[in-house]
Amino acid sequence: MTVVTKRMTLRPFGPRDAAQARAIIEAGVEVLPPGAPGHVSGISQWLSYGVHELWRSGQGVNLAMEEGGTIVGALSLFRTVWGAGTSEVGYGVHPAHRGRGLAPEAVTGLAEWALTEGGLRRIELRANLDNTASLRVAEKAGFTREGVLRGGGFEHDGPHDLVIFGLLAADLDAGPPTVHARGFGTGVRLESERLLLRPFDAADTDDALAAVEGDAEIHRWMPWAEGYDRQRSYDWCTRYAHVDPVSGLQFAIEAKEDGRLAGSIGVQRADWERGDVELGYWMAAWARRRGFATEATRAVTTFLMMRGFHRVTLLAAVGNTASQGVARRAGFTEEGVLRRALPVPGGFSDAVLFSMLKDEAG
Repeated sequence: MTVVTKRMTLRPFGPRDAAQARAIIEAGVEVLPPGAPGHVSGISQWLSYGVHELWRSGQGVNLAMEEGGTIVGALSLFRTVWGAGTSEVGYGVHPAHRGRGLAPEAVTGLAEWALTEGGLRRIELRANLDNTASLRVAEKAGFTREGVLRGGGFEHDGPHDLVIFGLLAADLDAGPPTVHARGFGTGVRLESERLLLRPFDAADTDDALAAVEGDAEIHRWMPWAEGYDRQRSYDWCTRYAHVDPVSGLQFAIEAKEDGRLAGSIGVQRADWERGDVELGYWMAAWARRRGFATEATRAVTTFLMMRGFHRVTLLAAVGNTASQGVARRAGFTEEGVLRRALPVPGGFSDAVLFSMLKDEAG
């Protein structure tokens, strides 16, 4: 996930941050999220795995606050209970960048994302009663002071009283957009280690055509590929991939390494009442056997669980072993075979049904 504010990009930490993380640790500045290594020798392991543990466990996320390519701080959602729609936010700003209003800007941006796209209903912020700077951040970010926990915090100098602030979805200026109650909204963008999942646009027309045109594997399984031409590719990228943000959502899969269109992954048949939704995907020939489809499937599945779905399904034709392999590597469980359930060129195919439940994700 990535959140863009007026001056910053709030995005996941990664290996590219090694040099800046080293400088922060060597300077002895406490800015990085809890669990960050105390010695530079642990940076690589932490950036590859440790910093993402909150996300993998489904309890929240750690994000870097980046301004102009510089990490100016970090913030986190933690103690997240997706079923109840609640979470807590915490942050830290580098001393060299304090006093510029970056903390309330970041907290506001992340909280608004969490209360809309993230599907949460309540965000808490806790600050020491004697920490006037943190109290001001909460107030500037629009949080409401709700009470004081006596001795609720403990630091090196002993116990501290904690002020609890809360922000509800209903507190946002216009309230959460109506579409988010039973829909995905528009412009949703997701980010994984190697991929950017974003809406299709006109610039994807030629890449999508090149991926589909003449590809035997796509033409074997995708009935819509027959007669695919530039006009149909343009219509898909500019119109049909955007028509139903309530029951479906389409992502272009872009490889970060070179910006090429690697494929598509789509959300369909979203049943908001039952909490059930289906995924489907296709990949360009050059992007296959690189783990891109698995990585994209995991990212979108996590997003769907965060939006409140408790069950995500996949259908793969019985002869499409590559698609079945993606589902298994992404952690899905094979449930059975649905007879003649999947349209393929020339008719219908039996389909292997895969699923992942919310308590299995992570």
